[in-house]
Amino acid sequence: MTEIQKTVRFKIKRQKDSETQPHWEEFDIPYRAGMNVITALWDIAKNPVTANGQKTTQVAWDASCLEEVCGACTMVINGKVRQSCTALIDHLSQPITLEPMTKFPLVRDLRVNRQRMFDALKRVKAWIPIDGTYDLGEGPKLSAQEQQIGYVLSKCMTCGCCVEACPQYNDRSEFVGAAALSQVRLFNLHPTGKMQKEERLETIMGSGGIEDCGNSQNCVEVCPKEIPLTTSIAELNRQTTLYGFKKIFQK
Repeated sequence: MTEIQKTVRFKIKRQKDSETQPHWEEFDIPYRAGMNVITALWDIAKNPVTANGQKTTQVAWDASCLEEVCGACTMVINGKVRQSCTALIDHLSQPITLEPMTKFPLVRDLRVNRQRMFDALKRVKAWIPIDGTYDLGEGPKLSAQEQQIGYVLSKCMTCGCCVEACPQYNDRSEFVGAAALSQVRLFNLHPTGKMQKEERLETIMGSGGIEDCGNSQNCVEVCPKEIPLTTSIAELNRQTTLYGFKKIFQK
């Protein structure tokens, strides 16, 4: 007797653009051991036919590194925001539902525009400014403890999971989100980055900054890199408080 091929059922939220109404389409994909959501989406792209036999358009989604480093393939899988490259089929209940993140402008289907997150990094000056192209020699020394803290914070890939789960982050709020705040902590920790520390603190003390955090702590629960986002926010609360007192007594 011929063995029946095992299939995986996907239910995908489709939308041509932000102006059209969304609809759902279901697909049956042949199962293979070790499959993740991305490989299933590739199979659908090769043969975009729904479970009821209707030919359709290819599903749009983003992916790049396929090893949970770039953050591009973030989507909502079975109701939870996560990376689709590390979402193994064997660990997901069926039908597997795929939806785009809701906190960013929709481009098409599962693809969104995360530009707002990158703009937030610019707003808080999440970089180390270095003047000139000449050789600056060896950089300043960091203690082992600072290196360890900085390494964990530097793993942020701007994937959007933290802001997708945040109730304060939406199109009616200017809140920069946990990812940008954590990067403020990272660059304020760096010996060279400290030269712009007060400028960064001024920024996050303004509209859309740290006061807009509601402390729901959803961000730290969904971060795929297990970055201590709430610890960063607590540390920045301490830094802004000290800076605020400094400003008062300097008047």
